[in-house]
Amino acid sequence: MTNLHPLAGVYAAAVTPYLGKPRTEGKPDTAFDFESLAVFLHFLAGRGCHGALIFGTTGEGPSFSPREREALLRSIRVIKHQVRDFKFIVGTGTPSLTETIELTKLAYDLGYDGTVVLPPYYFRKANEEGLFRWFSELIENAVPQGKHLLGYHIPAMTGVGFSLDLLERLKTKYPNQFAGIKDSSHDEAFATALGQRFGRELLVLNGTDSYFQHALINNAQGAITAPANLISDNLREVWDLYQAGKDPSGVQAKVTEQRHFLENYSPIAPILKGLLHKVYGLPHWAVRHPLESADEKTIEDAAENF
Repeated sequence: MTNLHPLAGVYAAAVTPYLGKPRTEGKPDTAFDFESLAVFLHFLAGRGCHGALIFGTTGEGPSFSPREREALLRSIRVIKHQVRDFKFIVGTGTPSLTETIELTKLAYDLGYDGTVVLPPYYFRKANEEGLFRWFSELIENAVPQGKHLLGYHIPAMTGVGFSLDLLERLKTKYPNQFAGIKDSSHDEAFATALGQRFGRELLVLNGTDSYFQHALINNAQGAITAPANLISDNLREVWDLYQAGKDPSGVQAKVTEQRHFLENYSPIAPILKGLLHKVYGLPHWAVRHPLESADEKTIEDAAENF
């Protein structure tokens, strides 16, 4: 298919290579596994990902301070040219408008391809006018012309979502800078409504692997998912078959089965990190509290049945 958005494709909501403790006392930004970054990014690219979302939900973005996020983003910038034709999107949303503007501006200043921004999730009773003004101020202060921001629609986590009307207002006022949304509502009806309302004018990157084919049929242009850390090869096959005008139903059935298996583990980041280590030989990265790493038996059982 033609006329795809520049950010269309299959993305891993990448786990964060986190060591669990700083290598140098008093320097929290050294707690990342900088040495393994290139290996991990090559791994994702080699398994079919068009790109990666850094510091999304799976990447435990809200757990890391602006200083920590900046340290990892600067390190990735140094090596990202090594992964050719691989796109990088950064999760920059926080409840603070000022902090979100600073993080979003930083991502573009460092040359990242796009940002995904949560609504101000602490303020669950904010009305639509307040949300529109919040995103308007963010876009006008942080998103350069020619760059792209996506809203992050995950109401089960944030308690705040994007209505179709709010999306239309933002898209009308900022037709290029406000590209669309990452839809992690896990709601097939909402995916259908997005396609019917906007066609391909709004970039929709689906967040539910089991709905991927359904979302593509309804004008979505890709996916950003947590399981893509492990199953991006199958997601990419669904994508490629659909773009070629072929039926991806058989592969989609496998993707759905894999997604449902991984849904047995919640939160998902610990088991993803365990399986990346057990199955693919990557380092067994830690998660940040309040999350707890999966124990060895859980990882072994998951690897055996995955």
